[in-house]
Order: sequence, then structure tokens, then C-alpha cells
Amino acid sequence: MGTSGDIHKAVTQYHDGKTIDMIRIHFAVSFLILLGCCATLSAEQAAKRPNILFIFSDDHAINAISAYGGDLADVAPTPNIDRLAKEGMLFRNSFCANSICGPSRATILTGKHSHKNGFMRNSGQGMDQSQWTLSKSLQAAGYNTAVIGKWHLKTDPLGFDYWEILPGQGNYYNPNFIQQDGSTKRFPGYVTDITTDKTIAWLEKRDTSKPFFLMCQHKAPHRTFAPPLRYLGAFDEVEIPEPATLFDDYANRSETLATNEMEIDRHLDWAYDLKVRKDERGDVVLPEPDRYGTPEYNRMNDEQKATWNAHFGPRNEAFLKDFQAGKLSDKDIVRWKYRRYMQNYLGTVKAVDENVGRLLKYLDDNGLSENTVVVYSSDQGFYLGEHGWYDKRWMFEESMRMPLIVRWPGVAEPQSVEPRLVQNIDYAPTFLEMAGLTVPAEIQGRSLVPLLKSENVDWRKSLYYAYYELGEHAVPQHFGVRTETHKLIHFPVTQEWNLFDLEADPNEMVSIYDDPSAVDVRDSLKQEYDRLRNVYDAPPLPKPAKRR
Repeated sequence: MGTSGDIHKAVTQYHDGKTIDMIRIHFAVSFLILLGCCATLSAEQAAKRPNILFIFSDDHAINAISAYGGDLADVAPTPNIDRLAKEGMLFRNSFCANSICGPSRATILTGKHSHKNGFMRNSGQGMDQSQWTLSKSLQAAGYNTAVIGKWHLKTDPLGFDYWEILPGQGNYYNPNFIQQDGSTKRFPGYVTDITTDKTIAWLEKRDTSKPFFLMCQHKAPHRTFAPPLRYLGAFDEVEIPEPATLFDDYANRSETLATNEMEIDRHLDWAYDLKVRKDERGDVVLPEPDRYGTPEYNRMNDEQKATWNAHFGPRNEAFLKDFQAGKLSDKDIVRWKYRRYMQNYLGTVKAVDENVGRLLKYLDDNGLSENTVVVYSSDQGFYLGEHGWYDKRWMFEESMRMPLIVRWPGVAEPQSVEPRLVQNIDYAPTFLEMAGLTVPAEIQGRSLVPLLKSENVDWRKSLYYAYYELGEHAVPQHFGVRTETHKLIHFPVTQEWNLFDLEADPNEMVSIYDDPSAVDVRDSLKQEYDRLRNVYDAPPLPKPAKRR
């Protein structure tokens, strides 16, 4: 029998981008190869393999998880996610390799950077399912596998015994789910609750003779930041702290920052994001933008709309009255937008945390907690007003960081905090080692199991980052390297470099790239940047733009 690499080569030569049968053949042959590899597991090893419950949210900033501390910890606590940290390990320096939804998910499934797994941007052709993936390997090794919720990889899931996924980004209210037979069904209610309902239902009917690998993947707290009805007013009476950089002027850094299109001030939509519908405004004319309408409101039934209107109606009326009367300065309006954005964002997070609690209770009640690894993470971080922004993409800390908390009873020490640099390329090899499987040579990440065991092992000192989207939110392609103390960002199109001292300037407000005192660290980081690009076999950089 040929190697998996030989098979992949043959499939690649034949596959024209449309021939699904060849992908199925590759999957079947890979299954047989992996099955042979897994036969080396002893019966005792197989019996001890842990279940793995991977709870994944979308755009969950670590500043909105109270276990990580920060200004929001007391305002918006997350007790159920915090429970995982109390009973397991919190990774203090966890990062993504490409801060955007689909690419981060592809990296987790493949253990490879975006340019190697082929899913470099959301606008691409979709996940190449002919390559090795974590789910196919675990399924072939005897795990009962399932993914439920947000998938966002365009091609159907492979390597899962069961899947039920949201189309694209999905919706918060009365969402549709794509079924395994290709049909789509609509379900009444709120998406975070429904995703958890379906996750628990699968656990109830799973094959109990096998360990399980279950990916429960939430839409929240992704834009449009629509909380469940029960939490619409959850943060109305609390003072939400304002980030120090809310009114960032983008000086002393790349010229590309000032041309961004993700500012709370200039780019949040009145109806779509801030929930001020056009039919509520009367003769009040609000400044742009107002592009996308009210897709979530339009999905609601009459009862849901009534509750929604009862909450937002009088609050919007009061704002519009003050706006029309000229009582609000430009900064007052930004602060109103920030507060409304945060109330809604934190309301969606509160529902995520509540449903994490439901899953932990299910494990407790059914005697599954001791032999189940529970992982909480998110595809990337998110801006909660820092630098005046919402969204992600940039290599700056708030979006490059991603939460990672792992409870592994008997292995990860309770209340432990791991400070070493980890990245989402590390997830796949970690799950493989947990399952007692060999890590394929093509994987670019490293297993975190030694860190979870608090072992003193030689570990990486730097991380590589690459953002490939083509102009979304006017964020340019950029690349860089992060160490424990510094960050170097390369903007090839504008031929700019930014260098930040993360200890002296944690908010990344002033680039010291041209500072004579930073020459040594600058040159060292440029060498490390080149080294990592070589190690990871990175593609050529985009060409500089022509200057007028």
C-alpha cells in the first residue's frame, strides 16, 4: 500500500476542484491506513483514551473572560468558563496564526498555517478535504466524532460520524442548520441555546462503546452581537469601563491604520449593529453608515419582536431625542455607540457562558467529567473598543490573542497558568497525543501535552503571523513575528515595518522601528521573521503598491 503522501499526490494530480468522488476515495484509503496505524494501540491504551469536548466560540476576546482578569472581569463575569480555569489550565499567551474565522478553523483541524492548509481567507474556495485532518484521524482511530454549530469552511465536514452545521455565519434567532442529507431545517429559539441542545442530544445517543471527540461550535459573540431576549438588559445598569485607546489617533504607526474601516465611530451600522432601526427614527437623520438592515430582527416571530421592541424602543427614543436636540458631542456619540455595542456583545457572551455551564453539568450528571478533556477556545480575539475598533484581523494583541483553557482531570493541575507561547497550529497535535496517536510529519504545530503536564521542556520563543484577506475592513495583508517581549509587523504593500516593545508599550501605540536604541532588537526580530518564514515555507510576499 502506498503512503498517504503518495495517495495525496495522485488525488491532487487528478482532482479538478469539482470531483468529489476522488476526495471520498482519498478519505476511504486514508481511513484504512490510519486504521492500520491505530491497531498498534493496546486494549488498555484504547480503554484509557479520554473523551474530548471542544467548546469553541467566535470572536471571544480574552478581556471578556473573567478568568483572564482585565477591566471587564467584575462587570461581566463568566463563572462557568472560569470553572474550567479553576479546575484546569489557563494559557496566558495563546495566539492565532491568522485572525479571521475560516482560516483559524482550518488551522485547528490541520495543524498547519493557512498557506499550507490552503484556507488563507474567508473569500477562498473552501476547505480542501483531501488533506489530512484531525477529525479523520480520530474517527479512524475509533473515536465517535461530531461537530455541531458554526463550521464556516464551505465544504461539508469530513471525518465526523455526525454533523449539523450553520450555513455560513449562521443567525442568532430561529437559525437554520444544514443536515447531513444536505437539507436545511429551521429551529425556533436562540442559536447558542439550540447549538447546546443539539450537542447534549448527540451525547445522549452517541456510541458509548467508543470515546468521543465532540466540537460544539457557537456563532456567538460574532457580529451582529444579538443577545438572547433574556439578557437584553443584563448590562444596562452597570458601568462598562472605557478602554484607554478608544480615541486612538493612529499616529506613530503604519499609515494603513488610519484608513481602516472597523471603527466604532465611523463604521458600526445604526440598524445592523446598534439596533436603531430606520422605522424608529421618524425625521431624525443619522450620519452614515447604515448599509445592512436588520436581518436578525426580520427572522423573529411576533412575540420575539415585541420583547425586542420593549427593550430597545424607549432607549432608542431617548437617544434620538438627545441627538436631534444637539445635546451630544461627537465624543458623546462614540461613547453611546461603544456602550450599546458592549451591552450587546457581553449579552451574547453571557449566553455562551451559561451554555458552557449546561455542558459541564451534563458531564457531571452522567459520570463523564473525570475522563473528558474539556477545552474552551475561540477562533481569535476581538476589539472591544481598543484603538477605537470592533472586529479583528490586525496582528495587534487584542485580535491575535485567543482564549485557551483546558480541563484535563488528573493531568492538568487545577488553577494552573501556562505562560509559554502557544498557537492554534498546536491544537491538532495536542488532541492526537491525548488520544495516543502519532503526529504526522506535515503538521507544523507542537503538542501542548508536555505543557499541560507542567513539564520543563524546551519550547518556542517566537510565533509567526500572516493575514491574507484582500481589503476587507480596509485591513492590509501583513505578516510578523511575536516574541515574549516584542512584536515586529511587516506591511509589504506600503513597505512599512512596525516594532513594539510589549512590556513598555502594551497598548502598541508607538512603533520603535526607527528608534536608534532599538536597532539590535529590530535586527534580531527581522532575522527571526525570515527564519520562521523559511521554517514554515511561507509563500512570496505581496508586491509593494506603486506610489503616485
